[in-house]
Amino acid sequence: MDLSKLSPAAGSVKNEKKRLGRGQGSGKGGTSTKGHKGAQSRSGYSAKRGFEGGQMPLQRRVPKFGFKNINRIEYRGINLDAIQLLVDGNKVKTIDVAFLISKGLASKNDRVKILGRGELKSKLDIAVHAFSATAKSAIEAKGGTAEIVEKA
Repeated sequence: MDLSKLSPAAGSVKNEKKRLGRGQGSGKGGTSTKGHKGAQSRSGYSAKRGFEGGQMPLQRRVPKFGFKNINRIEYRGINLDAIQLLVDGNKVKTIDVAFLISKGLASKNDRVKILGRGELKSKLDIAVHAFSATAKSAIEAKGGTAEIVEKA
């Protein structure tokens, strides 16, 4: 049996819509299946988003939590293994934010932070906005410098 060949039984699916409000003889006249009175029977009715018929809505039953720190500084993290790939491909001795932007690792509005994953094989002078402790120690262990620059 092939599941893609399955189809509903003949006559079990109707495509025509019910024509509401076309007189008593249609069986769907009178109130047009909307019942008597009440907001849902009136024209122009639309329930507000989240309205649960007067019951306390879910978004008000569930407690609030968390906050967004407006003073948080977001950094674009670049690991040492990515830096080492750049050095292998470009034979550079100094890396700064402009170089990382030109290579597509950061955009012009990013603050850049060097992170410690991977290992560095060569001496490098790196000037970016921030360093993790492991990255800074790895750079200085190879004889390089880790200089912090300010965001312009």
